Amino acid sequence: MKPEQLPLVNSVSAPAIHPDGSRAVVSVSRPDFDGDAYVGQLWTVPLDTTKHPRRITRGFHDTAPAFSPDGLVLAFLRREPDGKPQLFVVESAGGEPQRITDVHSGVESFTWAPDSHRVVYTARVPEAGRYGTVDGVTSGREDARLIRAKQYRLNGIGYLANHRKHLFLVEVPELGGEPAVQPTGRAARELAPGTFTGVPYSKQLTFGDADHDSPCFSAYGESIYFVASLHEGRDDDLVRSIYRLNAAGGEPQPVLPADGTKRTVTAIKPSMNGQWIFFTAQDLGETGLDFVARNSVLYVMPTDGGEARALTDSEHLDVSGPLEQGGAESVLVLNTALGSVELLRVPADGPIEPLVHGARVVLGATMAANGEIALTFTDASTAGDVASLERDELRHLTDFSAELRNNSRLSEPLEVEATSADGYPVQGWVVLPDGPGPHPVLLNIHGGPFAQYTGAFFDEAQVYAAAGYAVVMCNPRGSAGYGQTHGRAIRAHLGSLDMQDVLAFVDAATKEFPALDAERLGIMGGSYGGYLTAWTIAHDHRFKGAIVERGFLDPVSFTGSADIGWYFSQEYLGTSEEQLIAQSPMAVVGKVRTPVMVIHSENDLRCPLEQGQRYFGKLQAQGVDTELLVFPGEDHELSRSGTPHHRRQRFDHILAWWARYLPTPKNRPSPASDPDRQAASDR
Repeated sequence: MKPEQLPLVNSVSAPAIHPDGSRAVVSVSRPDFDGDAYVGQLWTVPLDTTKHPRRITRGFHDTAPAFSPDGLVLAFLRREPDGKPQLFVVESAGGEPQRITDVHSGVESFTWAPDSHRVVYTARVPEAGRYGTVDGVTSGREDARLIRAKQYRLNGIGYLANHRKHLFLVEVPELGGEPAVQPTGRAARELAPGTFTGVPYSKQLTFGDADHDSPCFSAYGESIYFVASLHEGRDDDLVRSIYRLNAAGGEPQPVLPADGTKRTVTAIKPSMNGQWIFFTAQDLGETGLDFVARNSVLYVMPTDGGEARALTDSEHLDVSGPLEQGGAESVLVLNTALGSVELLRVPADGPIEPLVHGARVVLGATMAANGEIALTFTDASTAGDVASLERDELRHLTDFSAELRNNSRLSEPLEVEATSADGYPVQGWVVLPDGPGPHPVLLNIHGGPFAQYTGAFFDEAQVYAAAGYAVVMCNPRGSAGYGQTHGRAIRAHLGSLDMQDVLAFVDAATKEFPALDAERLGIMGGSYGGYLTAWTIAHDHRFKGAIVERGFLDPVSFTGSADIGWYFSQEYLGTSEEQLIAQSPMAVVGKVRTPVMVIHSENDLRCPLEQGQRYFGKLQAQGVDTELLVFPGEDHELSRSGTPHHRRQRFDHILAWWARYLPTPKNRPSPASDPDRQAASDR
């Protein structure tokens, strides 16, 4: 795969299955260079394999499909080229979609009521005079912000206190009715300004200085559950709890487990019979801040609160949502495990049933009233496809990556298990380029650190393999998917066992595959991967070049500048300045001799730009060959969801860097990339 082939990478949403089990609807999105945006539409996918999938909408970017419980209406989000996502509805049998919201900041998520006549949605409510709510008042002319809270910014969002996420309720109109007509003339003069919007009235249900997330209706629709931090002292911890309010409005009431454990709740779903509420949460210890490598656990408790029973093992399973109904008293959940993501059915009282496992990543799943299950997944040969389950067998229903495979060779990741210096097993993968070798090797390190590489499609690995590089990637201690003990092993010791594991893995890979050139190694990583890359090249000088991207590079300054800085460093590295410095790449930057490209984004609030700038400045001052590549308008998610132009440009710069220090027959330096020639042009 080449950078210019990014538009061939189709991402597929979680499926919405029709209640009768006949078909599923998914959104299929891709990067588009012409519009420099993500575009995509909804597709209907028959579960009958004799019928073919087809596109059913024509919007610029249509996402998040969901059938009404009675199956008569399909709701989804639509974003126009210069607009925000708005909620649309269309008859499930077909027709013209109708917009039912006009929200300044756009709709973020929504869910149907059991009666199929109401929808609750979330949207951010900007303070008047900010975020373009007043013509002529640009961001640079807004009023000053007076900040007293620790939690006041979030990567990808910006400032929070005057832009909170709230719940809204909207009645879905009769789709067969006559559309509203824009008043003109005398009729328009009789209306108050802004009275006519052409969409139904939306009632705001929640208020205040807190985000309200993950809404869902109770089994019979009289109440709405949601997740928020509304407790006293919420600025000093990470606790997020379940609340309930009457669907007609009123004050939210907490729905709390009886044990008083401090948790952060991530997803909720009432049981179909109305007796239980399922929820996923991570325990946060006594302080409410101990988030380090905490597996997410599925719980069940009575709908009014009380005893919460853990349905999954906190040490070995790491489940996530969104939760979907799996029966009268069961839910479907995803489980991060050993470089894959499984689909499980978990009952309120009974054994866990594995539904899909193996070398793939399940993205989402839904079940129809007749028990049919549709799911979306990615594996080594697809960036996203739809399948169904029939007698425990996976039936593939789509092939949205066919054009990508037909126009480029996708290299299958080969699983490797290495042994670290202390005998600990380390799982990972090698992606080989074409040809007999010897191939230069790029050691890739993932972010997190509580995250994982998988054997599924990964655009980074495919681009580098197509350029002639063997890509080596693994899940060292600190990663997710191997139990909490594995994840918490590096707490207060970053750069120890994790560095030991990645170096042992690259050694094992070069020994197992003779086509890998152990003398021509590069190293690269983003976020925590940027941290471990910077730390490693200060202690091991075997690498010909390095790329440190959006790195966590100075824990001391991170504490006051990052959106998570007020707690991240102290929980992962320790509370004393001595501990922070002892695990800081900035403290050992003087030992670096490896050429380094530093990549960062201007709007990165997770690992702020100053982290990369100061690291680059130190390298320059000590004469290390270094470059700083800065992307305007992008945040911490550049490599995953940045604008298509910037994503392609990022790949081009990365390949040019490796062409300089690890050239291959397919990736040779151009005259313009010669350092002396470039220096002359700069002068």
